[in-house]
Amino acid sequence: MTMRSMTSSTTASSRGIAAIVGVGPNLGRSIARKFAHEGYTVAILARDLERLSRLAEEIAREKMSQVFAIRIDCSDTKSVREAFESVLSLGFVEVLVYNAYHQPLPNNCWNPISFQHLTIDTFQKSLAVSSLGAFHCAQRVLPAMVERGKGTILFTGCSASLNGITGYSQLCCGKFALRALAQCLASEFQPQGVHIAHVIIDGVVGPPRQRGSIGEQQSSEGTMDPDAVAQTYWQLHVQHPNAWTQEMDLRSSTSRFL
Repeated sequence: MTMRSMTSSTTASSRGIAAIVGVGPNLGRSIARKFAHEGYTVAILARDLERLSRLAEEIAREKMSQVFAIRIDCSDTKSVREAFESVLSLGFVEVLVYNAYHQPLPNNCWNPISFQHLTIDTFQKSLAVSSLGAFHCAQRVLPAMVERGKGTILFTGCSASLNGITGYSQLCCGKFALRALAQCLASEFQPQGVHIAHVIIDGVVGPPRQRGSIGEQQSSEGTMDPDAVAQTYWQLHVQHPNAWTQEMDLRSSTSRFL
């Protein structure tokens, strides 16, 4: 079990568990910080356990909360199963945020890939991370949510969820599928008390404007502040059931409308 407690106690908070899948230095970290601040025990999941453990220590120290770092490869069914065995051992998962995506190029490079040069491995990996991983994660937490008649599942989409984009076939197909999954799950499980929403991030999420680790640049003009986006995720979670959002899009006020 690749899990680490970052506080002296190993008892989950009474508010339940918030599992954040796909935690990096920007949006994933900000979402984890927000739910920790609101009193949740937080499980953060990503592939790089060493980096993840440092983030867990940082958040736990800052928020005086329990944060667990758990390794997951969202393209690998066995890895997802083992990761969520660890998550579920912490207690009831009240919140699942699926924020994972596949980055086929090194150094966080988002250059387009011509369809003729797109390999089947890259295409399948992107589909697996964007949609199949979301399927497996949701399937792990939904039974307990339905049993209790409450819970929130938030899926992170992007502009590629809505439109085919030249050079990004692998991303668009995966994100189209994720959006469809979110709609299907909302139709089936919202009547049973589980809030399911798809959040379209129409822009680039940069590092936080008011904080940042050593070596990080502050958000440049036009990028989205992850702390502000995380606040919106929190607001979705606490929405009244009589006015649940199923899908929303977020963009910076300086973005151009196409």
